[in-house]
Amino acid sequence: MATYTLPELPYDYAALEPVINPQIIELHHDKHHAAYVKGANDTLEQLEEARDKEAWGAINGLQKNLAFHLSGHILHSIYWHNMTGDGGGEPLAADGAGDLADAITESFGSYAGFKSQLTKAAATTQGSGWGVLAYEPVSGRLIVEQVYDHQGNVGQGSVPILVFDAWEHAFYLQYRNQKVDFIEAMWRVVNWQDVAKRYAAAKERGDVLLLAP
Repeated sequence: MATYTLPELPYDYAALEPVINPQIIELHHDKHHAAYVKGANDTLEQLEEARDKEAWGAINGLQKNLAFHLSGHILHSIYWHNMTGDGGGEPLAADGAGDLADAITESFGSYAGFKSQLTKAAATTQGSGWGVLAYEPVSGRLIVEQVYDHQGNVGQGSVPILVFDAWEHAFYLQYRNQKVDFIEAMWRVVNWQDVAKRYAAAKERGDVLLLAP
């Protein structure tokens, strides 16, 4: 039985129009995300075979493949729920996102400063990558991270709560090579209620990173 499965979308393909058209959502979820799920499961099987045969010649490539596909699966699983056709604006206490709004101000000085940093982090990824807002459990702060491919430039133990997919397959059919335009448009579909729930859950589990016994 497969360890990982492709999650269903929480909305139909057209739910994020006009920011993201239905064709992109269908291809992105049903093809690209599905490929990461299959890749993670296939790599786990290959690692099991390597253990059984004590054949470790390909271990470096297999470990890299597992990290790549598993991270792709996890980031996309967050991505779909981070968006809603009724989203956008700023996180507000009236919408149940007051704690998140306060944390953003405390960590970045202002919502505008945070928005600018995450926009630039996502838009300037070299090649394929992500811009990520994460909860960092050592300091209890929010940080912006820049992910290359599906890994890299991240703090160990940090928990992603808002992710912007800056891979070309996320936008090229609609925005062509204008990655910045796509990232700017993404702010119109951010599901702040989902981000706020992820922030609250990350804080509750903030002590799972044991720095010293």
